[in-house]
Amino acid sequence: MRAARLHEYTDEMSEALSIDDVDRPEPTRSDHVVVEVEGAGWCQTDNHIIEGMWTDYVEQDLPLTLGHENAGTVVETGEEVTTVSEGDRVICHPVLPCGKCRPCRLGEDMHCVNLSFPGLTTDGGFAEALLTSERSVVALPDGVDPIDIAPHADAGITAYHAVKKAVSRLVPGDYAVVVGVGGLGHIGLQCLEAMSAARIVALDVKPEARDLAEELGADYTLDPQDDDVPAEIESITDGQLAKQVVDFVGRDPTLALAPEIVAGTGEHHVVGYGGHVHEPAQSLVNGEFSYVGTLVGKYTELQELMALVAQGDVELRTSRYGLEEINDVAERLEHGEIEGRAVITPNA
Repeated sequence: MRAARLHEYTDEMSEALSIDDVDRPEPTRSDHVVVEVEGAGWCQTDNHIIEGMWTDYVEQDLPLTLGHENAGTVVETGEEVTTVSEGDRVICHPVLPCGKCRPCRLGEDMHCVNLSFPGLTTDGGFAEALLTSERSVVALPDGVDPIDIAPHADAGITAYHAVKKAVSRLVPGDYAVVVGVGGLGHIGLQCLEAMSAARIVALDVKPEARDLAEELGADYTLDPQDDDVPAEIESITDGQLAKQVVDFVGRDPTLALAPEIVAGTGEHHVVGYGGHVHEPAQSLVNGEFSYVGTLVGKYTELQELMALVAQGDVELRTSRYGLEEINDVAERLEHGEIEGRAVITPNA
């Protein structure tokens, strides 16, 4: 079968991956599931993997097939699989947890001590077929297209996981700020609108992204390049500031906003990454606010997100590309030229 594989780390996205012929995966365990990949979302993390940014955190053996936002049709199962059958359409939680360690038994899939991560530590879904496990597949509701929702496997569940934490601390009359209304942010904004009565302020440098934010339910939009964001938020909130900030950018300038825009006892959720937190300890003490990290989400949260999708509360803005266009996608995303989410269709 065809697969898009990384042979060496590079900063040159235009030639990052090669299309290779590889063996089609087969179940080797009783809980294995083979999925014919209909849609595989391209994520900024894929660019970071190509650059070698993840080598300090996980072991990677190259060549490696990338792709961790996967959805498609079950074509083969191990002998003990009972929750899905051949022909079922599924979305794949991005990791294969062991199910036996303490984090797994607590439902913390991303913190499994024995996990494998297709597209990061094992071969992923930028290929015609993907090997995953019964514990990682969520059957799709009727009428939900695997291609349309593939990016929810990571982008969607990550945005939902962060917003779910934020919503638990929001009450009517509070204000929440969404930083970045791009591939993740436009999902998170919809989740926030569906799950909370808080007023929403959206920040983005692109006019079209701010227009999208208004369309998706933001009460206010600001341009960080032209607007004095702290002053504007103080004015909008009548001095209350934002109880929750969900930062889908995660660069130094956005992380530095927290001391000036987060209300006392509030939280700045870091979803996007690449920047650094450079705040003196006293600013945290004086403001009594917190930075909160976000690492994808739980299997059950992917189920919950699919429920929001099925009832029409969350939709993805996507564009589709063939497997042979994959390096063009990588380069365009690197330059911020893709709106919403890019989806690779390996079998189209």
